[in-house]
Amino acid sequence: MKTDTLRARLLEAQLDLAHRRERAVILLLTGHAVTYKGQLVNELNHWLENRHTEVHALGPSSEERERPYWWRFWRRVPDRGRIGIFIHGWYGDALFARAERRLSSGAFRDRLAEIRAFEAELAAEGVVLLKLWMDIDRREQRRHLQALQADPIRAWQLNTTDWQRHLQHAAIGALGHEMRDATASDHAPWRRLAFRDPTAQLERVGGLLHETLVAPPVAPAVVPDAVPGEAPDAPSIRRADPRGETPLKKANYTERLAEAQRRLAINAREAARRRIPVVLAFEGLDAAGKGGSIHRITAALDARQYRVHRIAAPSDEELALPWAWRFWRRLPADGRIAIFDRSWYGRVLVERIEGLAAEAAWQRAYAEIREFERQLLAHGAVLGKLFLAISQEEQLRRFKARAATPHKRHKLTDEDWRNRERWDDYRQAIDEMFARTQAPGAEWALIACDDKRRARLRVLESVNKRLEARLASPL
Repeated sequence: MKTDTLRARLLEAQLDLAHRRERAVILLLTGHAVTYKGQLVNELNHWLENRHTEVHALGPSSEERERPYWWRFWRRVPDRGRIGIFIHGWYGDALFARAERRLSSGAFRDRLAEIRAFEAELAAEGVVLLKLWMDIDRREQRRHLQALQADPIRAWQLNTTDWQRHLQHAAIGALGHEMRDATASDHAPWRRLAFRDPTAQLERVGGLLHETLVAPPVAPAVVPDAVPGEAPDAPSIRRADPRGETPLKKANYTERLAEAQRRLAINAREAARRRIPVVLAFEGLDAAGKGGSIHRITAALDARQYRVHRIAAPSDEELALPWAWRFWRRLPADGRIAIFDRSWYGRVLVERIEGLAAEAAWQRAYAEIREFERQLLAHGAVLGKLFLAISQEEQLRRFKARAATPHKRHKLTDEDWRNRERWDDYRQAIDEMFARTQAPGAEWALIACDDKRRARLRVLESVNKRLEARLASPL
């Protein structure tokens, strides 16, 4: 295909992608040094419509180092209709760290497993991946390095890292082979490109990108998530009975509340001093008191330290991106607190029950959630997951009270009544959620909430215990 024809067809395919907004495309280039990846991307960018293209050549910023590793990539995933081009992307860190022995062989394999999970999640959410390994013979690489060094006009393009990568050529080649074998799949294929003249290479890459844009997307093979028996320490809402407690007197409650909030203030300040991030996820039945419990927590905190995220129906921006993006983007920096009033568990609760997510999507979500939370914990975050339970009788009483109270009437919606009609379906989904997402460091706290005062104290106690356990650890 002639260059002009290829360029026109590539642009046409890109504009069709932008018009349809059915999927996003990621082009990732990595490999040996002096294969002119930057020049190639610059030329390719001239062929494409820049308004629908994003280019990322990443070195982690201080902001990114204060969050879990994958945050920097999740926040740059292109939305539907756009092309994201990554130079090295998530492969460069692992490849070069392993070549320099800053990453053990076991840690390297673990990172490749994370990459497989990340790419499978992207593909399942409509992101098409094309990954290019740029190869070059060691002697050819050296010749190009020497030519660049001798050219006064282009010598500035060289740095000591390029020569270091040349000395590591054999190691990088072997690691690249291992990396490609471990992460190649139908939905995220690798293409190995031997070094060519830059013009010929541009045509080759443009052709592969065109093929990717016009080909039907390949969904990842669905690997059924193991459905465990009930986790030994997982709570069960169907066995819990929140009724029958003697209401706590106000005077006793006020005194205990002040003490619990004092503890929380001290714990939160120490977590901030140690730069420990805190993530609290609140789920619960309608009218169980999530808002009131969150308010008792924030009343003890410095307003500069926390942020409450109230998760509702996704916005148009969120609908154009993978489902998990809306939660990754809200993760706190080290030393800060993020409180989620409803969370990523909506996919296996309301989205499941109301048919807002396909069965394949919510079934897949259990494994995605476990991996998401594992990465939070690996970064050193404190993760608190609280489920607020209420009896059917108490819920009805609170619904009627809201309907009769002008300043609370807005809290009661048709959706609340509809959810109540599916009480048994929700209880089954809740228990399955507990069993399939209970893990060390990510345990659920089931809070009985028929007595609001006792419930608020229990929430504070649960958060304090989790913070104090983390602060007492030597890590």
